[in-house]
Amino acid sequence: MLKGVLNGCKNMTFPDKKFPNIKEYTDEYFNNYSKAAASLDISKLEQAAEVLLKAYQSKKTLYVCGNGGSASISNHLACDHGKLVATDTNLCPRIHSLASNVEVLTAIANDISYDEVFVNQLKLLADVGDVVMTVSSSGDSENIVRVAKWAHDFGLDVISLTGFSGGRSAKIATVNIHVEADNYGIIEDVHQSIMHLLGQYIRQSHMDETVITDRRF
Repeated sequence: MLKGVLNGCKNMTFPDKKFPNIKEYTDEYFNNYSKAAASLDISKLEQAAEVLLKAYQSKKTLYVCGNGGSASISNHLACDHGKLVATDTNLCPRIHSLASNVEVLTAIANDISYDEVFVNQLKLLADVGDVVMTVSSSGDSENIVRVAKWAHDFGLDVISLTGFSGGRSAKIATVNIHVEADNYGIIEDVHQSIMHLLGQYIRQSHMDETVITDRRF
């Protein structure tokens, strides 16, 4: 009865059948990706860019986290929003992925709980004015919800990247960038694009215009 239903909208499940060849699957995959990308609320991207830029200008720290594929997006963000955003600009981004240190992650998971792997780190590191970004397709992983709630209660801005129904982290966030899709791969692909476009937009907006055409983004 719930098949093909997402947030009250029908016919959004992908895939909803077996595809006979990779061309047809590819065509439909990118068709769904285009729809998911088009679903983004541009005002939320603007808000997120403002929050990030304020942190980068004031030398506050952005803490980012996610599980599985979202962990790799978090680590990639730490690279691109760190080194690349600082290149050719006067910005000084301070980025820390809470998903990057396997020794810390496994120690917390083993000794306390996997639900605490992100928030336990944040409690030790966070300062006033810092920002937290959570990357979670479901938006409802317990360790994501806990870090978002603690950050919110501590007075930090929280940016959440979500898909599916948005989950609890969407409701906690200062800014929720939601992807209307119900396929993990497509949601993660759009989250990766959001990571890239926010970093590239902020970088180019603080570069001398004469330099932009000489650089590869």
